[in-house]
Amino acid sequence: MAIHNKSHNNHALMSLNKMRKEESLKNKTSSDFEMPAEIKLLHSISDCGDFLKQLPDKSIQLICIDPPYNLELAGWDIYENYIEWASKWIDEAYRVLSDNGSMVIFGGIQFRDAKSGDLLDIIQYIRKNTKFKLVNTIIWHYKNGMSAHRFFANRHEEAIWLVKSNNYYFDLDSVRVPYSEEDLKVALRDKRLNPETTRKGKNPTNVWEIGRLNGNSKERVGHPTQKPVAIIERFIKALSYPGATVLDFFAGSGTVGRVCINEGRNCLMCDSDNKSLDYFAKHLSLMEELGQNTQYRKVENIQDFFEYNTKGDTANEKGTI
Repeated sequence: MAIHNKSHNNHALMSLNKMRKEESLKNKTSSDFEMPAEIKLLHSISDCGDFLKQLPDKSIQLICIDPPYNLELAGWDIYENYIEWASKWIDEAYRVLSDNGSMVIFGGIQFRDAKSGDLLDIIQYIRKNTKFKLVNTIIWHYKNGMSAHRFFANRHEEAIWLVKSNNYYFDLDSVRVPYSEEDLKVALRDKRLNPETTRKGKNPTNVWEIGRLNGNSKERVGHPTQKPVAIIERFIKALSYPGATVLDFFAGSGTVGRVCINEGRNCLMCDSDNKSLDYFAKHLSLMEELGQNTQYRKVENIQDFFEYNTKGDTANEKGTI
């Protein structure tokens, strides 16, 4: 049974809800929010369908997932009817996502037969059966990868960015790519460009050149489809604000949780594989080695996670609290 969200009693969330009603979150950036004094994190080992049903409506700012695609990589990647299974979590994801929120789904075009699934299947279901809007298809381009002899070696993967309305939160400034000194001089001579915006850096576009994690990468924690921190970081910084809640219900290696701690976002993670806890523990150890923040408040269940919002810290817009 879904729990009732009591967070309307909290002054900070009242302010945020007011902004949502005024459709003004789309004009905000991370600089408009205070970093929370404490990060909440829940890491559940459970079925994603059961987990999602417990979340309140419109309670999540960003959903960032890398789902299985029935490629039979492991026990968690085998389904009799892929899209029938996927449709259940897609529908629940729409329900729990805030009106200003975003959903990112990693995937690829790797259809083999009627049993397997891929990102095209998911896009087709979303287009025909939901009210999600597709903002961007992100192409993750990498130079390092496996060689091939019977086909062209693959050097990219895709991710789709979905929203519920045109009033979604998007902080481009937080992920702009700095110009080189010479390129900046050239860009500033272009009269079509706003000099103030240009100095902030350039739009990274929808093609991201970020290396894959090699087998000996220092980021590796053991998960076979682990994504680089740099990719998750860009999505979290651009599509969620400090103190917002990020959800990953295919937690896998736990990279989303790692980035949330580092960037001041609350996080809900769920995975059916017990190994997910070990992977995340390795992330924390790696963060400690790098001198990064590893402090968060561990929450044991969903009820406590949302109950805490009625009396704990959350995203505070500067000057309103």
